Amino acid sequence: MSLDTLLDDFEAGQVTRDELKQRLMRHTFVDAGCAKIDLHRELRAGGPEVVYCESKTPEQVATIFQEIVSHNGRVLGTRADVAHYNAVTKVLDARYDEVSGLLVVGDPHSDPGGKIVVVSAGTSDLPVAEEAAGTAEFLGSRVERHYDCGVAGIHRLFSVMDKLADASAIIAVAGMDGALPSVVGGMAAAPVIAVPTSVGYGASFQGLAALLTMLNSCAPGIAVVNIDNGFGAGFMAHKINNMARQQTLK
Repeated sequence: MSLDTLLDDFEAGQVTRDELKQRLMRHTFVDAGCAKIDLHRELRAGGPEVVYCESKTPEQVATIFQEIVSHNGRVLGTRADVAHYNAVTKVLDARYDEVSGLLVVGDPHSDPGGKIVVVSAGTSDLPVAEEAAGTAEFLGSRVERHYDCGVAGIHRLFSVMDKLADASAIIAVAGMDGALPSVVGGMAAAPVIAVPTSVGYGASFQGLAALLTMLNSCAPGIAVVNIDNGFGAGFMAHKINNMARQQTLK
């Protein structure tokens, strides 16, 4: 059944509002040739489809961006490079951040209530931390950054602990031994999303050591995403922040 026929049936009283909602949920994607674009993800899951640009050609990314923007008005791409940016800017007004690898068209939602804090252990963790922060900002959360706060100089973390007190969620990004989230989790009330990075010498095993440390943390209230997955952390932190904001408004 086409969407027009479905709407005609609804207007004629042959389809109830609940039936219309259920059937509309089935009209969820557009085939762009190189990808099937999920148009209703924000309706279902509280956040729009985000484009993972790595391994896609610049032309594919540009096509996908055009399709999403034509329906949603904005789009976020992760793990993009300059070639992806150049292709997209030929057809859309885009912004690109080389540190995080985020490629953006459109503006974030303008309701940045609550606060997410992103802390990183070292400057080398900056790309992953910025991917997390930029993702949360695109989705509509207010983000506060505190970088180079690793446990090797733990006084640097202590100097910003008061900034963590009113956070809805905290993202802690660390490589090497991955100890930062455990310290943060033992001192802060907000839920902590731990992000292991692939930063470190040989025995760090490209982030596996940090991942295992975070998974084995004795501090309660910590959840762990995959190695270098700043996007996943930023998305989760936004959902936590958004739920806290909705509870405040009730």
